[in-house]
Amino acid sequence: MGKYRDDAEKLLEYVGGKENIAAVTHCATRMRFVLNDQSKANEKAIEDIPSVKGMFTNAGQFQVIIGNDVPTFYNDFTAVSGIEGVSKEQSKAIAKKNQNPFQRAIAVLAEIFTPIIPAIIVGGLILGFRNVLEGIDFGSGTIVSQSVFWSGVNDFLWLPGEAIFHFLPVGITWSITRKMGTTQILGIILGITLVSPQLLNAYSVASTAAADIPFWDFGFAQIDKIGYQAQVIPAMLAGFMLAYLEIFFRKHIPEAISMIFVPLFSLLPTILAAHVVLGPIGWWLGDIISNVVNTGLTSSVSWLFSLIFGALYAPLVITGLHHMTNAIDMQLISSFGTTNLWPMIALSNIAQGSAVLAIVFLHRGNEKEEQVSIPATISCYLGVTEPAMFGINLKYVYPFVAAMIGSGIASMFNNLMGVRANAIGVGGLPGILAINATEGGGLLAFGMAMLIAIVVPFILTIVFRRQGIFNKIDSVNSVEDNAYAEGLATAGASAGVANTPSQTISKETTVTEEMLYAPADGQIIAIGEVEDPVFSQKMMGDGYAVRPSNGKIYAPVAGTVSSIFETKHAIGILTPGGAEVLVHMGLDTVELKGAPFTVKVSEGDAVTVDTLIAEMDLEAVTKAGKKTDVVTVLTNAEKINQLTINKTGSVHAHDRVGAAEVR
Repeated sequence: MGKYRDDAEKLLEYVGGKENIAAVTHCATRMRFVLNDQSKANEKAIEDIPSVKGMFTNAGQFQVIIGNDVPTFYNDFTAVSGIEGVSKEQSKAIAKKNQNPFQRAIAVLAEIFTPIIPAIIVGGLILGFRNVLEGIDFGSGTIVSQSVFWSGVNDFLWLPGEAIFHFLPVGITWSITRKMGTTQILGIILGITLVSPQLLNAYSVASTAAADIPFWDFGFAQIDKIGYQAQVIPAMLAGFMLAYLEIFFRKHIPEAISMIFVPLFSLLPTILAAHVVLGPIGWWLGDIISNVVNTGLTSSVSWLFSLIFGALYAPLVITGLHHMTNAIDMQLISSFGTTNLWPMIALSNIAQGSAVLAIVFLHRGNEKEEQVSIPATISCYLGVTEPAMFGINLKYVYPFVAAMIGSGIASMFNNLMGVRANAIGVGGLPGILAINATEGGGLLAFGMAMLIAIVVPFILTIVFRRQGIFNKIDSVNSVEDNAYAEGLATAGASAGVANTPSQTISKETTVTEEMLYAPADGQIIAIGEVEDPVFSQKMMGDGYAVRPSNGKIYAPVAGTVSSIFETKHAIGILTPGGAEVLVHMGLDTVELKGAPFTVKVSEGDAVTVDTLIAEMDLEAVTKAGKKTDVVTVLTNAEKINQLTINKTGSVHAHDRVGAAEVR
């Protein structure tokens, strides 16, 4: 039996079964599904599978995070499902059916830049290190001015740095041919023709008089010999023209002579078009884009521009739109030598990591979650945010919002200080290496912005959680909260009274701590997960729910039965401390007019958590098309100081699940 066979069987069931899977593959950490109908995927159930660490949808694929052992999981999944996997490229092709034209365009942009990101990261690190060597004056001069060795190192590192960024068009044209499935060496040659030493370097064009620009003279026409070093859009336009021409000529040139004429008729027209039409147009478009962004970040309303961009960059990552910023950043560097956009991206990475760090603090002791949260925090601080966002922050919502706010504030401060980066690719905390040491506030200002991005999200995450702000679901599992609950139990036991709330006296008012229990056997869920907006949005008050495994319903608190609904689906209990508790059996079950319910108590009866208050015919409720969730709600919210639920997963009736402070 496979290591993950049980979990694989559950995942197969919860994604909608074999018939709902159009394609399945895996990457380094995730199972990637293309589903025929994504609405059939039971995300809440999938999240409860022990080996699942999170899930998200991107580029038309439903992706389930497993971790480093995903190859083993994948093998077990194919064994139990009988589905043969496809390649990642085939999966992407099938997934495109689930995408609109705009999403497809973004996906293409992502596929172009993803293969060259490692080179860009290395280039950014090199430029960052050179920035420290030659850009920072330590009082007695820069490092290179004081050391022959480091001067030589700095000079040597210019070689790979130039190769990566000056010759970026070569990487772009190669990546496009790779993505389009055409001849990659032709893409490389095309890129070289855009940055050849025979051409006037793009960085020298602005300082060269028009009369001094070299040109090819054809007698009837002249073409300027201008290079496109570090230019993004001209390379993209040329790369796509080459790929589409090759695809066209492959179809129309006989195979016997295609080896000669397909490359010839594809490459030469593209090179000519690149220098006559595509290059100048691409340069013009790039200048417009970079000038618009740079103007927005240097204008009188730059504080607003940077605040909005800093706050919204993380949502852009979710949609995939963040891939556009790579091209914009590179264009800014090409036009101005530095970029004011990348520092804000690095700060967004840090902010998301800090929000997860707060979750680690709040939920310390939750070993399953820590398997995702701790590595995700480290990943964010090193510049990769997807594990944190999809595995933790979006799950709870409030840490994601806290990170957005912190990122926006940090970005606004950063931009007001005029911080700019020499390169892109190095995100998170190492992003400081890419910061220009001599422009604006330099390294000190960026360091202060980093501190904001660490502290503000951390504090806001804790505040939002404590106050229930933006809190979609939070199963509290921290040591602190467990100790708090255990303290309540001890207090009750020492008084010699089972299931009796203990009293604490504050300086201003008397606060009663009511202990809360599971009303049935089953799976406990946060009230935000209940599929009824009246409950999930806490319109009636805060609480929790149990998805029952049998129909026996017990009192979730000690108290007195205050009301029994005529339709028998809901019972009210008033606790000695004054909490008004509603036990609601099933969702929309008022329409069943009491048929599936048998109430075992009467109004005025005293109940404890051992009291059977009702029985619910689960089969009858399900056949009626209703959910069987048993919802416990504290309806007098004005008297509830704090509600803490510290139990997750399977529960039995009478299990303590948390406590509420009632004033």
